[in-house]
Formats: sequence, structure tokens, C-alpha cells
Amino acid sequence: MSGYGPVDLLLWGVLPYVVLVLVVGGLIWRYRYDRFGWTTRSSELYESRLLRIGSPLFHFGLLVVIVGHVVGLLIPDTWTRALGVSDTLYHVSALSLGLIAGFCTLAGIALLVWRRRTTGPVFSVTTRNDKLMYVVLVLAIVTGLGMTVYFAGLELAGGRTGDYRETVSPWFRSIWILRPDVAAMTASDAPYKLHALMGLGLFALLPFTRLVHAFSAPVGYLFRPYVVYRTRDPQPAAAGQARRPARRGW
Repeated sequence: MSGYGPVDLLLWGVLPYVVLVLVVGGLIWRYRYDRFGWTTRSSELYESRLLRIGSPLFHFGLLVVIVGHVVGLLIPDTWTRALGVSDTLYHVSALSLGLIAGFCTLAGIALLVWRRRTTGPVFSVTTRNDKLMYVVLVLAIVTGLGMTVYFAGLELAGGRTGDYRETVSPWFRSIWILRPDVAAMTASDAPYKLHALMGLGLFALLPFTRLVHAFSAPVGYLFRPYVVYRTRDPQPAAAGQARRPARRGW
């Protein structure tokens, strides 16, 4: 256990599996006992102008962020070099896309939080669960964007920057083979550790908040039958007009 202490072992060797159990167990529990609560609890009926701007900005930015995390954490640097992508090109591309996507995501969530706080009907349906989720989500976004800005500044200044593909990525991949590389994560820079903790906290909350809708795909919507609407009682004909015959539905 050389190179790290018991706190590091708890954070990077035990906590990821605790979070994994919470995610899997929470999703199963939520689906079995709160299936009708598996929703975003949309508030579009209360306010739609700010939602039309903030929601796409947040979701599209977050989609790019997720893709960037998948590439950075799951694909080893040896693979990208084998494909002819130099380390310089990789870092420049990652920092550029990360900054753009991070600012879009932060702007989107800031607008959504502002809308929720300043629109009375929307704020009235905001639960404590939602407030906690927004705090952790914003912290995860801010720490990730701040980390990107910090290391981008070091790159421009010609300073030394820690390569997460040599520390965080091996640790993340080692979790899934049940051999957590605690030493690799311990050797990473503090901004990476802080962002990782925020990410773990966000995943732990995911099954128990409105974020659970990320695991939903409206596949059945494409195959469901048409919804037929019929009046309960026939409308009386106006004086002097013949009543129209009822039309057959589907």
C-alpha cells in the first residue's frame, strides 16, 4: 500500500464501488417502486421562453462533455498515437472543445437555475431533492470547467501540466476490472481529484433525482398506436341546421 494512505484507499478504492452500488440499486428500486415518478417533472407549462434557450444549450453542451469524458477516460493514449494523433493535437483539441462545451453547459444550467428561482410557479414545485441535485450538478460543471481553464492557461504559459491520461484514466479503467489503481489517482493533480469527487457525488444522486430520465429512451413512442379523441356527447345542432352524421374514427 506504498504511495498512498488510508484516506486515498477509501476515496479511490472503496468509494467508486459504493457509488456503483447506489446507481445500480437505486435504478432498480426506482423502476420497481417509483415507476410513475421516473420523469423530469417538466415545468414547460409554467414558463417556456427561458426554457427554450437554456435547455438546448445545457443538453447539447453536456452531450459534448460526456463524449469528451468517454474518449479521454476509456481510450488509452497508446491508441490515439497509433491512429496518428499526436499528444499536442490531442490536448489542443480536448482543451478547445472542452472550453466551448463547458461554457455552453454552464451558461445553460445557469439560465435554468435562474428561471427556476425567479419564476414563481416553477420555484413552487422545486423540491429539496432538486435543490441538492442542482448544487452538486453545478459544482461538477464548475470544477470541470475551472480545471480546463486552469490547465489551458498553463499550456499557453508553457508550464507543466498533469496528463490525466496517465493518472485518472488508468484509475477509471481499473475500476471496471475490480483492481482499482489507487496509486495512479493519488498521483494526479488536485483539480482532477476534486472534479472526480464531484462526479462521484453526482452519480450517487442520479437514480434518486429527476436526472434519472437520462436512462430513458422514448423507443416505445415510435410504435405506440394513435390516441383517438372523441366527444362524450354529440353537439346539438343549431336551429334550422341539420345535424352532421358522426364520423368514424380510426
